[in-house]
Amino acid sequence: MSLGGKTLFITGASRGIGLAIALRAARDGARIAIAAKTDTPHPKLPGTIHSAAEQVRAAGGAALPLVVDVRDESSVHAAVERCVAEFGGIDICVNNASAITLAATEAIELRRYDLIQQINTRGTFLTTRACLPHLKRAANPHVLTLSPPLNLAAKWFAPHLAYSLSKYGMSLCMLGMAEEYRAAGIACNALWPRTTIATAAVEFALGGAAMLRRSRRPQIVADAAHAILTRPARECTGQFLIDDSVLYEAGVRDFAPYSVEPGGPLYADLFIDASMPAPPGVTLIYLPPP
Repeated sequence: MSLGGKTLFITGASRGIGLAIALRAARDGARIAIAAKTDTPHPKLPGTIHSAAEQVRAAGGAALPLVVDVRDESSVHAAVERCVAEFGGIDICVNNASAITLAATEAIELRRYDLIQQINTRGTFLTTRACLPHLKRAANPHVLTLSPPLNLAAKWFAPHLAYSLSKYGMSLCMLGMAEEYRAAGIACNALWPRTTIATAAVEFALGGAAMLRRSRRPQIVADAAHAILTRPARECTGQFLIDDSVLYEAGVRDFAPYSVEPGGPLYADLFIDASMPAPPGVTLIYLPPP
């Protein structure tokens, strides 16, 4: 049940959920390729690939900060090859990099539409494909993508069709690749938070400070990812997993420490509704899609 000695290639790992997954793996002594765009400090967003690398090393892991644009084939392939040259291979690919725009069909600019499709769906496909030759040689290879379960209710498409297409595209990559690479023993799964997570995306794109207070910390997703990535790959593939359900199955019963402000209900994340029952004791606020 350890990621010690494993090499993880994580996109979007300079902050938020990606960084939390990296730090959880680092506590085991894992080697982390931090593949993200932020090389210098952003005026509004915390963290760079270099500050993330410092935190990974402080947590007990090895770190390789890499400037990567997941939309660009040469950028992704160069980063994968640098990771392999530095660490000797890749055991796990985590597709965390993502862009969000919750605009309606007539409101979204086409350049923004193209951006989210390229980062989300294309980036997941491209990054996974670049890692596959190395995953085939790994002892327990996993691909984990931060994308939602395939809930095809129209309410999740009508208000923000472009974004939903891009995120469901990520999930479809896992659905198809899980079957395509089943015989090779490469696990391909999707993981999604049941509640909103206290990240910049929630603060700036969803509900601001009020929603942050009724959210969970990124560590819950990181702990769930760790539980998935330590499973035997041949026994866990093609699944659409929810963070607290994964942890409940692993024996966790107290989720309060993950809350930004423990006590009271939490906001359900996008693509989560009452048809997906939460673990006992978890109370959710189900909002209509924005």
